[in-house]
Amino acid sequence: MTSSFREPAAILLTRRQVESRCRLSTSSIYRYMRDGLFPEPIRVGRRAVRWYASEIDEWLATRPRATGDLASS
Repeated sequence: MTSSFREPAAILLTRRQVESRCRLSTSSIYRYMRDGLFPEPIRVGRRAVRWYASEIDEWLATRPRATGDLASS
């Protein structure tokens, strides 16, 4: 019996899904990409791009988290 390793299918996100997941505007996403601070999308058609969900999740993991604490004055 042979066992074959099968990679899970990559999940691709639309721009709107990326905006929602990252809480960023379209212009912020493209500005961060231009500055090399955000994952690049892949082209899936002449006018369509998608981002790998795993790359977006990795990017989010590197972002500082808000603590909700106010700085004392």
